Amino acid sequence: MSEMRSNLRVDGPRLLNRLADLGTIGDTGDGGARRLALSEEDRQGRDWLKGQMQALGMKVETDKIGNIFGTLLGREDGPPVMLGSHIDTVGTGGCYDGALGVLAGLEVVAVLRDAGITPRYPVCVAAFTNEEGARFQPDMMGSCVHAGILTLEEAYAARDAAGVSVGDAIHAIDAIGDLNPGTIKPRAYLELHIEQGPILDSEGPVIGAVTGVQGIRWFEITLEGESNHAGTTPISYRRDPGLVASALNVEARKVADSIPDQRCTVGRMEFTPGQINVVPRRVTMTLDLRNPSDAHLDAAERHLKDFLTATAKEHGVSIAIQETARFAATPFDERLVATVEGAAKEMGHASRRMVSGAGHDAQLIAALAPSAMIFVPSVDGLSHNPREFTKPEHIVAGGDVLLAATLRLADS
Repeated sequence: MSEMRSNLRVDGPRLLNRLADLGTIGDTGDGGARRLALSEEDRQGRDWLKGQMQALGMKVETDKIGNIFGTLLGREDGPPVMLGSHIDTVGTGGCYDGALGVLAGLEVVAVLRDAGITPRYPVCVAAFTNEEGARFQPDMMGSCVHAGILTLEEAYAARDAAGVSVGDAIHAIDAIGDLNPGTIKPRAYLELHIEQGPILDSEGPVIGAVTGVQGIRWFEITLEGESNHAGTTPISYRRDPGLVASALNVEARKVADSIPDQRCTVGRMEFTPGQINVVPRRVTMTLDLRNPSDAHLDAAERHLKDFLTATAKEHGVSIAIQETARFAATPFDERLVATVEGAAKEMGHASRRMVSGAGHDAQLIAALAPSAMIFVPSVDGLSHNPREFTKPEHIVAGGDVLLAATLRLADS
C-alpha cells in the first residue's frame, strides 16, 4: 500500500480543466475573471464548486459567513487535514489566485477516490468567503470569522462602496449555511497558491515552502481642505488636501526605502470635486503597509502618521484615519514547512523557503491549527491582473506536492 501511495500523482488535465471551467464564471473576456465576494458571479462559482464536491462523494457544508467545506471521510473520526483557499477575485482578477488551492484540494480527493484509498483521518477542502477584500473589508473575512478573530456580527455589518452590507449580500445570493463558524477545526491546514510575485519565476525553483506571512495594515485616510478657484487662489492661500495626499505618497516610498523589507502602497486616491480648475476640498486615499517584522511595521506606521499630522497642520487640512485591516506577521508551523519540503523532494522537485508577501487564509487558520503553504511560480510575477498565469507543469508540480504532503498528514 505504501508503494502504491508513493506512486500517486495528480491528473494534470483534470485539474487544469477544472481551473478553466471555474474561470468561465465571471470571464472578463481578456483572460481574467471577476467574481467579487457575494456577487452573482460568486454565487455561480459557489454552486459550481459545491456540485464538484458532491460529485466526489464529499460531505458538503456551509457556515453562516458562507465558508464552504467539502469533507472526504477517513477510516477514523477526528479533526481533518484541511486544504483550502478562496474562489472570489479582485475586480481585475486572474484565474489562478485562490482557485488553485481549492481545486487542487478537490484533485487530491479525486486521486484518493480513484485509487480506492481512504485516509486514516478525514480530508476537508475549504473555500473561504471574501478573502480578497476587494468589495468588503477586511480581507480574509471568512477565515477571520472561522478563526474567531472577527465576530459574525462585525462581518455582517461591513458595507461595500454602494452601501450594501455583507449580511444583506450573503442572503441575497443564498450563500448562508447552518454551520456555526469555527465548527470544523483542522488537525493541520495546507494551502497551495501561486506566488503572486517574481521570485520563483525569476530565480527558481518550482516549489516554495512558505515559512510565514508578513504583517499587513490597511488604512483609509480622508483629508478635508477647502474648494476654491484654481486660477484666482494664490498657492499661499490654499488649503489643498491633494498636496498633503501627494506628499504622503512620496514619504511612503521613502519609508519603504529606509526600513528593511518594508512595503508601502497608496492604492487609491480620489479627489472631490475632481475638476481640472478647482482646488479639491477632499481627498480619500488608502495606505497599505506590509513587513515580516511587526516592529518594523510599528516604526513605519508611526512615522507616516506623524508625517501626515504635521503636513496636514502646515497646510490647514484636517485628517481622519480609519484602520480597515490589521494582521500580525504570522510564522507557519515548522513541522509542516518541513513536510512540504519533504513532499517536494519525494516528488522530484527542489524547493526554497520563503515568506509570503501577500495575505492568505492560512495566516488566520494558523491561530487554530498547524498551518503552512506551498507556492508555485507566477509568470513575470503578475497577479491581480487578467494576464496572471502559471505554467501547466508548475500547477501539476504544486498539486503533486500537495497530494504527497496530504497523504503524510492524513495518515500520521
